[in-house]
Amino acid sequence: MLTVRNQNRHRRGFTLIEAIVVIVILGVLATMIAPRLISRIGDSRHAVAKSKAAALVTQVELFLADHGAKMLGESISIDVLYERPSYVSSGEYEPYVRNEGDLLDPWGNKFGLIYPGNKNKHDFDIVSYGADGKPGGEGENEDVIKP
Repeated sequence: MLTVRNQNRHRRGFTLIEAIVVIVILGVLATMIAPRLISRIGDSRHAVAKSKAAALVTQVELFLADHGAKMLGESISIDVLYERPSYVSSGEYEPYVRNEGDLLDPWGNKFGLIYPGNKNKHDFDIVSYGADGKPGGEGENEDVIKP
């Protein structure tokens, strides 16, 4: 006659049915959780874009204070924060950002500098067109415009 001790010795590990049930449960959980995590990533990128755009607004304002607001009349791009424009002598210029990557939004696209600005009372806008890189959109494709 088998004792409880002997029965436990013969039954070790999971049966195939138990393993399949665990895999199905994990699959259902992953299916429910994955879309939420993906949307959180998009939300965080959008928040980073807002923060970086606000920092670039400050840097453009410093550039304008150093080199004159009349420069906005000429067609300038966000690149003036890293590369010296032709109308500024080399002795008067130091980059306003650490590296060229500071001019990129979280999706790898370069921020835009729009003059005259469309938002608020400022003379210019800093714009990221979101994940799709095109004007307009919703969710992760929504534009970020600062100030």
